[in-house]
Amino acid sequence: MKCLSAAGKITVLSCFMILVFIVDSSAETCSTSDCHAELAQLAYSHSPVAEGDCSSCHEQVQEQHPIVGGKSFQRVENGARLCYQCHDKFGRKLTVHSPVAEGDCLDCHDPHGSNVGPALLPVDHNLTELCINCHDADLFTAAYGHGPAVAGACTQCHNPHESNQSGLLKKTPQKLCTSCHEEIADGMENAPIIHAAVEDSSCTTCHNPHSAPAAKLLSQDVESLCMDCHRDVGVKAQKAKVKHAALYRPEKCSGCHSAHFSQYPALLSLPEKDVCLSCHGQDDYSKSEPLNNIAKEIQGKRELHGPLADGECSACHNPHGSDNTRMLFGAYPKSFYHPYTKGSYDFCLQCHDKNLLRFAETTIYTEFRNGKQNLHYLHVANKYKGRSCRACHEPHAANSEKLMSEEGAEFGNWRIPTRFVKTASGGSCSPGCHQVLEYDRENPVDYQK
Repeated sequence: MKCLSAAGKITVLSCFMILVFIVDSSAETCSTSDCHAELAQLAYSHSPVAEGDCSSCHEQVQEQHPIVGGKSFQRVENGARLCYQCHDKFGRKLTVHSPVAEGDCLDCHDPHGSNVGPALLPVDHNLTELCINCHDADLFTAAYGHGPAVAGACTQCHNPHESNQSGLLKKTPQKLCTSCHEEIADGMENAPIIHAAVEDSSCTTCHNPHSAPAAKLLSQDVESLCMDCHRDVGVKAQKAKVKHAALYRPEKCSGCHSAHFSQYPALLSLPEKDVCLSCHGQDDYSKSEPLNNIAKEIQGKRELHGPLADGECSACHNPHGSDNTRMLFGAYPKSFYHPYTKGSYDFCLQCHDKNLLRFAETTIYTEFRNGKQNLHYLHVANKYKGRSCRACHEPHAANSEKLMSEEGAEFGNWRIPTRFVKTASGGSCSPGCHQVLEYDRENPVDYQK
């Protein structure tokens, strides 16, 4: 090529103008209707295409264009090196997306543009359609889907190129999850009790981040998931003869416990007594074995059983299951008559004096005595008609000291009244069992008169 002046001489200016014309003309012809007209119609164009700067990526290697059965243009660089002429280079972080590491940018991006999505992607905003070309589509098909995964917003959690976190996550798993689930972050910051699985492990220990077979994106049903770690509880609950119905309701463990954090011990969602009364404060909550409405039973009572006064139902009842009636930690007679034998009252005697029922006479093991005569022994150790504790005492609350029952124990269709009256050194009662009888520790009553 020669750039000649009017006098037939080459000038720099005229040569430059001709070159600009040639470059501009060749760029424009790439998107004419005869050749690559579709590139000019793209909704999202790669900036060199939009600017007609085809030569920034392509160079002509054959004088003739087009060539039948061949190519007259080639890329100025191969693979990612071509992209890195303009874009920042990736590959310096701990985890690099495999197409990026292998320089295969075109696995995800169209080099000229796209009609459906930004960032030169061949999909609309639902990136899942693109990602499942390589990643397992089954990750997204379980019954419960994670919002970003359902919406195809993969880059809400993942960096598509590289990251210093595993799985190309944008942050550590916990910080990533709490960047949306702010209530969890606030709770963990302020609650005194944090679930070890949350504090020491990843959220994905329990949750599947894409889709899951159970609600709350749990990887298993609540009971199975909890028992994976709390195996001892699971074994005891399964073997228990008396099972806690709460474990077999849809909420299962989460009906009583908070999964992430709590203000209360054992990750309870409320104070222990309130958790228990949320069920045991209703009439006929259990249809198979109707339970007493304990909330109504203790309402307004002056005297509460010690553990209940402390709000500790679990001092007597095993919340997961037991081999004993009402899930008690030990044997407690269900019947009105139950003569004392060794071991038969061990549950009550875990707290009350172990010698309470052993001796017919005592001055130290009980205050319910006439002189030295142990009246607890007299009532309970009678081998023919030993009365159980329930004959006189309420297990939860009463208006009288020592939890003496006012209404009296159930005896068939009747409730036997006690009519207990306390004195400084003794007292008296007039139950349906016998006439009025008094007792006195200091001045024993003579029952023979």
